[in-house]
Amino acid sequence: MGPEVRAAIILNASFVRPAKFYLNGFTNMPHEKYYYVFLCFVYIMTVLGNGLLLTVIYLVEALHTPKYMLVFNLAFVDLCGSTALIPKLLDTFLFNKRYIVYEACLSYMFFVLFFISVQSWTLVAMAYDRLIAICFPLRYHSIVTKPAIAVMLLLSWVFMLSVVAYMVKLIDRLSFCGSLVVHSYFCDHSPVFRLACNDISFSHFYELVAAMIIIWLPPLLIAVTYFCIFTALSRIASGEERLKALKTCSSHLILVALFFFPIIGTNIASQFSFVHPNARIVGYTLTNTIPALLNPIVYSLKTEEVLNSLKKLCKRNSINNTSSSRKVKSVMLLS
Repeated sequence: MGPEVRAAIILNASFVRPAKFYLNGFTNMPHEKYYYVFLCFVYIMTVLGNGLLLTVIYLVEALHTPKYMLVFNLAFVDLCGSTALIPKLLDTFLFNKRYIVYEACLSYMFFVLFFISVQSWTLVAMAYDRLIAICFPLRYHSIVTKPAIAVMLLLSWVFMLSVVAYMVKLIDRLSFCGSLVVHSYFCDHSPVFRLACNDISFSHFYELVAAMIIIWLPPLLIAVTYFCIFTALSRIASGEERLKALKTCSSHLILVALFFFPIIGTNIASQFSFVHPNARIVGYTLTNTIPALLNPIVYSLKTEEVLNSLKKLCKRNSINNTSSSRKVKSVMLLS
């Protein structure tokens, strides 16, 4: 019995809702389980790396600055986004639990898309931070303050919460009376709403609007930001000063490239040629997982402030351990 038949149907008022969807995942991909094992490794390293970065920023008072508020937010979103996606993905495909309850599918969709969208706009906020730092260095500390960054991040969270919540809510207003096989690696919005048997025109329109807000507008704003930065740097006479200023942007540019290039490249390629579903799935999973893995590596290995703070924490812990062991020895000698 196929997935279409096995998933029961529930009639709720005028909407026909399925009891379950079936996540199809890869299509005849050889050795696909090795890919899921790779994702498992990626998730473990993501948790460790982002957990370490969050801990260092939290414990070191010197990093309690507007710039590292943004880095902290990005690391937190990366951690949440990976946790929303990868454990469930591994449970689904490694252990062959491909049926997912309708309500769980919508929750899965919401959290994955929400954290991706917040990550996207956090990268825009980080570009704004670099713009002010390079183009208005004397006014940086008066413009980029902790309250200003807190408001910016809060607005991005609330706005993206509204955008994604409404997108998921639209799914709840569709009827599913045909195939219930979702041709994706998670309950993605487009593969799910296209299974509906009633009018999906507004859902399709809203998906285009949401894609513009989440995928296309952020890199456009970042590109404009860096155009302004490069224009400002071109007026600097010293090549050494230019290079020094650009180095402060390198970490951010690496993360932007890692996050946007796979998903934009896959979308553009699909407009002009046939993209195999497996290639699309690999492209999207890498977009959702690899930036989260590399974020702490980029910011710890390429940023002297974080490296020095990490060294200070390690030194402080070793000193505390040495002093505590000496106290224990002295107590034992006295007794």
